[in-house]
Amino acid sequence: MIFISSSCVRNHYIWESVECLAKEGFKNIELSGGTRRDERSVNKLLDLKEKYNLNYRCHNYFPPPANDFVMNLASDSNEVYDNTLNVINESLDLSVTLKSDKYGFHAGFLTDISKSEIGKVVKGRELFDKDKALLRFKNRVEDIQKNNKSDLKLYIENNVVSKNNYANFGNKNCFLMTSYFDVMQLKKKLNFNLLLDVAHLFVSSNTLGKNFSDEFFALNALSDYLHISDNNGLSDENKRLSKGSEIYRALSLADLSNKTFTLEINDDLEGLAESYSFLEDLVSKDNSIKKTPSLK
Repeated sequence: MIFISSSCVRNHYIWESVECLAKEGFKNIELSGGTRRDERSVNKLLDLKEKYNLNYRCHNYFPPPANDFVMNLASDSNEVYDNTLNVINESLDLSVTLKSDKYGFHAGFLTDISKSEIGKVVKGRELFDKDKALLRFKNRVEDIQKNNKSDLKLYIENNVVSKNNYANFGNKNCFLMTSYFDVMQLKKKLNFNLLLDVAHLFVSSNTLGKNFSDEFFALNALSDYLHISDNNGLSDENKRLSKGSEIYRALSLADLSNKTFTLEINDDLEGLAESYSFLEDLVSKDNSIKKTPSLK
């Protein structure tokens, strides 16, 4: 099954983005950040779900909090942690209301990041002690898992480290879980499901001098939930999927059966539909999903 991230189209309110996608024929929509908080959201989402026969999935920073901040489950700040936990708990509750099956959130950071830095260049500064940060992250995730009383399956998404951010910290990685090694080290301490962002992995592999194909095939075998977009290998650009790219080539050679996918494409609707078609063809070669009706 292929989902489309609500962040693929830009609107003030989440229901505007959802209806825009629904009118284009997309039935599976992942609700992500980038819209304003509004008390009407839940009822409007439920109305749209019924009207267009939609499937929803919440992701990370949704529903958006009243005051924007950057989530970090590895933070040494009680305020950042409390705010992060509030977002996650609200997402879990909403996921149950919307009858979702999965919810993913990002691995933590070794520094707290400002709103202006997210997805951009992060200024160099002193990092948290990594062992202590990992322990905080592990304990907090275990608490979240323990308090999840629903059938909702929880996932942790791999982070992305760009060359610029790596250099700004003196060739130190300020993000947790950016490689196969990181994932396996964390799995020794914590039982979790991996949300594999392939575009994140492509950038991180280039930054850290790792072989992207090796990293991807190893992690693809560990995950049944992938985020898909394309980029130049230097930064997370959320470009449309291109048949000539390394990411497309890796996907074309991989076992994509028994997985779900989310497209995170910052492009026009034509580019989004093309990426959907490319991915659908790749997945269908494994007979893991049925072909959907043609999109508008």
